[in-house]
Amino acid sequence: MPSHRRFVARFAPLIGLALLVAACGDTSNLPAAFFTNVVDTVSLYALRGTALALPSAYALQGPQLVRTDQSTTLDFAFDFDSLDAPALFPTGAIHLGTLSGLQRSAQLFDAITLAPTGGYTFDQPVTLDTGTVVLVRSRPTLCSFGATLSLYAKLRVLGVDSTARSVRFEILVDQNCGYRGLEPGLPKQ
Repeated sequence: MPSHRRFVARFAPLIGLALLVAACGDTSNLPAAFFTNVVDTVSLYALRGTALALPSAYALQGPQLVRTDQSTTLDFAFDFDSLDAPALFPTGAIHLGTLSGLQRSAQLFDAITLAPTGGYTFDQPVTLDTGTVVLVRSRPTLCSFGATLSLYAKLRVLGVDSTARSVRFEILVDQNCGYRGLEPGLPKQ
């Protein structure tokens, strides 16, 4: 095989990956945003010590509450960690592959307008308390336009109930594949 063909065959997948990574930070090559960002209020119940019929996890695509007895397609789950502290667990922390990521934020929920591209934790839980703000990067998602990109979200813990083993939070998910806008309304290109 001529050397230039070996080069193309070897590095074409890397070039494609670089283009997808660039698309995550630059929405100018993405289709126009279609989904409007809205803030929703959600309750999750601990993976352990609660009824299986209660949702313990969340998937950004949809977005949807997930019962872990019915699906392993999720981006994070709620449980109490080894020190009995309430925590969110990305997929890697519950042995479902290091696909989704979480990042605790010092910023106020309303002040976050754009999700970061880096700094996510993939295999460790993020402990919670009332007022904790967490940024979420989904597992790779097949977009309607054929690319595989992540979805992004922000959430703020409204309350933790240790007796009921639950957490209540508000969340804004940008359902537009590859967009990182975290403000209510239609994301801008």
